[in-house]
Amino acid sequence: MPGRLGHACDTATVAAPEHDRISLSVTAAARRARSRSIGPVQQRSRGPRRPGLSLGRVLGVPLRVDASMLLLTVVVTVLYAALARRQLDLGPLGGYLVGFGFVVSLLGSVLLHELGHALTARRYGIGVRGITLELLGGYTEMDRDAPTPRIELLISLAGPAVSAVLGAGAVAATLALPAGTLGHQLAFQLAVSNVVVAIFNSLPGLPLDGGRALRAAVWALTRDRHRGTEVAGWVGRAVALGTLALVVVLTMRRALAPLALPLLLLVALTLWRGAGQSIRLARIGRRLHLVDLARLARPLLPVPTGTPLAEAQRRRDEAATPHAALGVIDSAGRTVAVVDPARAAAVPPERRPWVAVDEVARDLSAVPALPVGADGERVLETVRTHPGAQYVVTAGEDVVGVLHIADLAQLLEPKRKTNT
Repeated sequence: MPGRLGHACDTATVAAPEHDRISLSVTAAARRARSRSIGPVQQRSRGPRRPGLSLGRVLGVPLRVDASMLLLTVVVTVLYAALARRQLDLGPLGGYLVGFGFVVSLLGSVLLHELGHALTARRYGIGVRGITLELLGGYTEMDRDAPTPRIELLISLAGPAVSAVLGAGAVAATLALPAGTLGHQLAFQLAVSNVVVAIFNSLPGLPLDGGRALRAAVWALTRDRHRGTEVAGWVGRAVALGTLALVVVLTMRRALAPLALPLLLLVALTLWRGAGQSIRLARIGRRLHLVDLARLARPLLPVPTGTPLAEAQRRRDEAATPHAALGVIDSAGRTVAVVDPARAAAVPPERRPWVAVDEVARDLSAVPALPVGADGERVLETVRTHPGAQYVVTAGEDVVGVLHIADLAQLLEPKRKTNT
């Protein structure tokens, strides 16, 4: 498994209720990153959701363990137990205990790798939301992206540097301990794991740490972060194909344990998907300047509370604004709710004269709001932290329109098919 820096694979899934599920990459676009690592160590930004079991804090950084770690624990314990029994002449129970001990040591290496990213980011004023250990290693979630290529480079290489130091220490311990002992075997395996992770994770392709370093270099040379992301993303796809080719060769030579094959295939798939998401991120980032809520938001057609849905839709059609959003207003003329298009469409046409707009509307307090002057980065950040199908656009205390997630997706990814 490789080590990756999480913000290299930054993505957010923007899901509209029951429709318009749209994936939007959010690294440079949304000012939040997440560092990820693949391998016995490795480095995705979603909303405020925090997956996994909380284990408290390490050096002030929240630590969580994803449920997928259970699978990794079982696989590595079983594989290493068989090796330990052969090398150390242990019984079944002893082999599994040694295997589990190796897993604990391995997770400690992953944690230190991620702390390298986290503490370096904090050193340069970038907040760290937490570290999560998962099936393919772990990731560090940060508040925002690095502001300069130099800081990006330092953060991305901090994790592999820690793994390299751990590997060197384990190599020294391996040479110092008597061969054939438990300590020698554990030190040897930790040396191999950390050295392999340091090398693999330094390969110059996103979403690996080395990919972030390549992005930083291209960014510095071209003054274009998006170009750096795209270049590193395409190189990342080449790394994924190379990993897949290696898996095929090792399988043909019967050099892979049966349990290791699906895990390595998952690594290759994760690299391919992460690289593709990075390429999309770059393309989205180049179009963020086009986000203008004054033009992008759909106009609001106000209808009094209690108005039948059929009547509200008739008024919209007569006003020649078929794409206008329906806003429910109270007796004082204040907008109090917005009709949910999905809920309205679910009402059979024959029932719409008897269903009030209030029954298919969402209270204004439950709909995320965006100021009409918000730029593209702020819009994406709101979409990422508050996934939904609609966002009210405001000017002061007034609602001036409604942003549909499908319209935003069409603007940022015009070649990508979405539901409207």
